[in-house]
Amino acid sequence: MYDICCVGHITLDKVITANGEKLMAGGTSFYFSNALSNMDVNYCLVTSLAESEMHFVDDLRIKGLTVIALASKHTVNFENNYSKNLYHRTQRVLQTADSFTVEQLHQVEAAIFHLGPLLANDIPLMLIKDLANRGKISLDVQGYLRKVENKSVQAIGWQDKKEALKYVDILKADEAEMEMLTGYKDVRRGAEMLCEWGVKEVVITFGSKGSLIYAQHIFYDIPAYTPAVEIDTTGCGDTYMAGYLYQRISGASVQVAGEFGAAMASLKIESSGPFTGTKKAVLMQMEKSKTYYTIIN
Repeated sequence: MYDICCVGHITLDKVITANGEKLMAGGTSFYFSNALSNMDVNYCLVTSLAESEMHFVDDLRIKGLTVIALASKHTVNFENNYSKNLYHRTQRVLQTADSFTVEQLHQVEAAIFHLGPLLANDIPLMLIKDLANRGKISLDVQGYLRKVENKSVQAIGWQDKKEALKYVDILKADEAEMEMLTGYKDVRRGAEMLCEWGVKEVVITFGSKGSLIYAQHIFYDIPAYTPAVEIDTTGCGDTYMAGYLYQRISGASVQVAGEFGAAMASLKIESSGPFTGTKKAVLMQMEKSKTYYTIIN
């Protein structure tokens, strides 16, 4: 039985910023897993990729992470092009991977399953229902709200949202995804709507403006922590959720967990690639911003 199990594809990404271009591993599962690599949590990743990119899995295992790597004909291949404002990007998808199935995960047990679909077909509704019988479901909704047309990523509605969200305990979305999902520009009303549909905790991120969490009819305002330098925001939301779920599974309150995740994400921005720092580094970042809470040890 794992504390947290992430399900999602590792990708082969081309990241284009004002500082140049880089080919690197990516995807929700990659950034989420790395962020937990030095945390005291019993963690497992279930991913799927082609044999040519299995060295990404080897690198994670060297860090001590448990990885169940499923074979796929292709690895998801994203191209992320960032403007001068690192919180805005355009995407292209050059190839996609096989969907996950119920049979592939039928023996995996976890207290929390964090689902990180990158495209609408990655994790079918049947798999969400099945995993919900074995643990809480945490979902980054972004993949269900986009499809690929002529290699370009296009926004779409999620047809099965009301049925699927009955099984989701924790949902993460950014401001635009929240509006697309609920139809509300007012994120507080949108969060309330998601809870009416069955979600227990709603996490809404606003990039450099912080985040908002709604749980048990209470709104929690989470500050954004200022990084020393802004290098690369790729994977910030995944890093945030890694910190948030790590603290929640440890028994921390919503406010404490949100601030821990936000501080963790701000440290990730300071360099290219995933966050691989320590809990101590995150606590130091929180202290710099004079935010004082008792973090669960």
